[in-house]
Amino acid sequence: MFLYHFICYWSILWNTQIIVFTLAISRYLCYTISIMAAKLPMVAIIGRANAGKSSLFNRMVRSQQAIVAREAGTTRDNVTGKVQYQDHQFWLVDTAGLKDPLDEFEATIQHQIDDAAEAADVIIVVVDSTEYPGDEDRMVAKKALKSKKPVILVTNKADLKTSLPDTEFRCLGISDSIRTSAEHNSGIAELLTKITDLIPIARESEPDDVVRIALIGRPNVGKSHLFNTLAGKQQALVANIAGTTRDLGRTRVTFHRQTLELIDTAGVRRQGKQEVGIEKFSVLRTLQAIEEADVCFLLMDVGELNTQLDQRLAGLINEAGKGLVLVVSKWDSVEGKDAFTRDALAPKIAHSFDFVPWAPLIFTSSVTGQNVTKLFELATDIITRRNQATKTRVLNDLLQQAVQKHPPAGLKNSHPKLRYMVQTDTAPPWFVIYGSNLKFVHWSYKRYLERLLRETYDYSGTPVKFSYRDEKQIKANRERIAKGLEPVTKAYKQRKKAEQSAK
Repeated sequence: MFLYHFICYWSILWNTQIIVFTLAISRYLCYTISIMAAKLPMVAIIGRANAGKSSLFNRMVRSQQAIVAREAGTTRDNVTGKVQYQDHQFWLVDTAGLKDPLDEFEATIQHQIDDAAEAADVIIVVVDSTEYPGDEDRMVAKKALKSKKPVILVTNKADLKTSLPDTEFRCLGISDSIRTSAEHNSGIAELLTKITDLIPIARESEPDDVVRIALIGRPNVGKSHLFNTLAGKQQALVANIAGTTRDLGRTRVTFHRQTLELIDTAGVRRQGKQEVGIEKFSVLRTLQAIEEADVCFLLMDVGELNTQLDQRLAGLINEAGKGLVLVVSKWDSVEGKDAFTRDALAPKIAHSFDFVPWAPLIFTSSVTGQNVTKLFELATDIITRRNQATKTRVLNDLLQQAVQKHPPAGLKNSHPKLRYMVQTDTAPPWFVIYGSNLKFVHWSYKRYLERLLRETYDYSGTPVKFSYRDEKQIKANRERIAKGLEPVTKAYKQRKKAEQSAK
């Protein structure tokens, strides 16, 4: 009887522990899911011009995203970056600084600051600690306190000898104050700790299938206007002044369950006209955006088509192996156009860009919204084509048919022999042809092979890359490696792996 009660007691205790453990696990999972599903908080940096906001932004996001210069008013568009500090993640927004009310961009800049302050969970007011508070500082502080959001006052440039004590800034009415030096990374950890105390814990996983689309073109061709139209909101400054955009503007949209990241870039002028300083940095950021993007929209003003710089930009995108769409903007500004105007312009544009005949051409208008949605469809279709893989057997059949129909020409007793072809990479599609005497393959024959490949498989919108590997040279390299005359390189390992997969 005693043994029976003992067994019942321990069975009840054991089941209770299982229930408690299960409840603890379920609570932990619910807490984790709620953190992962929570929207990341947003922190906005506001202040007058040349107070060091962009330097502070770069320190906190740990990258040179915002252009920093001594010239007041360098930043014009809001620059957004993700900050991760300890267990917290949040979005940080760098806004343009308040300056002269007569400035042509000041009205739009104040509107962007208001939008950032309204959407933010925490507002950071940055002031220059070497100067006494002015009217712009009081206006910014009043704007931040009026929002009823948590406000942190940052007295930047505290490392300089002429910096003022914190008592001089109490007139702004902000109780929380932190002294920082963005240039020397002083006070940044204290500022991040203060921010994380004011926001909830939230994490956001980065999607693996983000398609990055860069808007490339000369100044004042309508990139920022199209960027705002695609984003569905006023994200970037729009003006008839060339060089309005300086930093890279980014925003994400969802199209048919596909996450698209739009990148607005600065206009590129020819090198002789580029000014030293901010414009040089802006052009470098544009070239960086080309390398980062999957698809590039090359915008061309309908009133100034077929320029040499547009062709050069298309060549840079082609060499980078990125998807390309030729976009003719401001189509609404054409006077007296009819149904045949587009058909008359398209062949002329195609002739100027005959080195990228695979790039689709589209006429758009950001004012009327004509063909804007089709840009999303073109981008997603190009991504699908860039990632399609082809079987080696099918490629070899295509190669043998091409050689039989049109054998490659060469020199006497040195005719090229194309043996087999494999696809080694996607995005962009990359094909390697193995054979002998391949250095004698004429460029026209290479174009012939590419044309056959494009006729067989739809690779419109993306460049196709070819490499040629001479088997005699590969054999000689193997012998040198076996004798210890050359180190085993990464390229050698990739070639060997491709050969094994082809066999």
